[in-house]
Amino acid sequence: MDRDRGGASTCRSLYLGMATTLESHQLFRLSGLATGLVVAMSTSLAAAQDAGTGPSLAERLGYDADAKLLIIHADDLGMTHSVNRGTLYAMRTGPVNSGSIMVPTPWFPEIAAAARENPDLDLGLHLTLTAEWQHYRWGPVLPASQVPTLLDSTGFLYATAADAAGNMDPREAEAELRAQVERAVAFGIRPTHFDSHMGTLFNTPELFEAYLKVGRDHGIPVMLPANQLQEQAPHLMALVQPEDIVIDRLHSISPGVSADEWEAFYVGLIENLEPGVTQIIIHVAYDDAEMQAAAGHVDWGAGWRQLDFDVFTDPAFERLLEAHEVHLITWREIGALVKK
Repeated sequence: MDRDRGGASTCRSLYLGMATTLESHQLFRLSGLATGLVVAMSTSLAAAQDAGTGPSLAERLGYDADAKLLIIHADDLGMTHSVNRGTLYAMRTGPVNSGSIMVPTPWFPEIAAAARENPDLDLGLHLTLTAEWQHYRWGPVLPASQVPTLLDSTGFLYATAADAAGNMDPREAEAELRAQVERAVAFGIRPTHFDSHMGTLFNTPELFEAYLKVGRDHGIPVMLPANQLQEQAPHLMALVQPEDIVIDRLHSISPGVSADEWEAFYVGLIENLEPGVTQIIIHVAYDDAEMQAAAGHVDWGAGWRQLDFDVFTDPAFERLLEAHEVHLITWREIGALVKK
């Protein structure tokens, strides 16, 4: 899969030198939680919702109960031009069929223009309350005077989800989330779903409740993976209501997978995919000068994103999906189930 597209280097190594990302992008960053190479979700919470309430999510979407349904989701749109360019290429030419946009980031206007020009793209909002890179930072959409608890001592959003959750007033956080939605809509984006950058909104019940409330108020589904809630944040499960849509499982590559094993990791996911609704989260960009300056060659950095680009733009991956009878679905389809 070593190809050079869009002027990008096909770098196959991740230089783990000086850390320029200050926290991993795991969905949950709660103390004492073990993380492995895969964040793999079972279907217990989703099944519990389905029991006694009717068909499974797959069946509600018009598929058989044993169908293998997949969303291939690219995070962090708006972060850099490289992320925008690489992700849009992947969505146009391969199986990457969904993504989410960071409204406070510098390259948001560019991806907003692309969303207006391509309204059929399945694009949601990557609700953002952190700015994790060492020298590439951003602040909130709202004026600092309105959300002072969201800011660190340098005037940017906190670098880690734990620091953000531990310092912010949940009321200010909710106001910022709503401002991000309003700004996206003002730029012509019609989001199909919401999710949480670095899992910040899963760190406390108050933030999680704000996340759910913003989704419900807009009639837009929020990303809720079943077993991650059950196993890593069981105290949040009581806040999930029957009308909230819970997907069965989530997969994401994590630090510890070598560049030589990158493709095999994703092949293994598809070969062992279980029935139900699964989302794979990926991070796509080119390993170019811009991305190297913003994120370096560290976890979730420039080389990491080039590796994801290489795997998910290779025609072999689409053939793999076909061979294992995996059906691609979108958050737009899921959103059609939400009562407006």
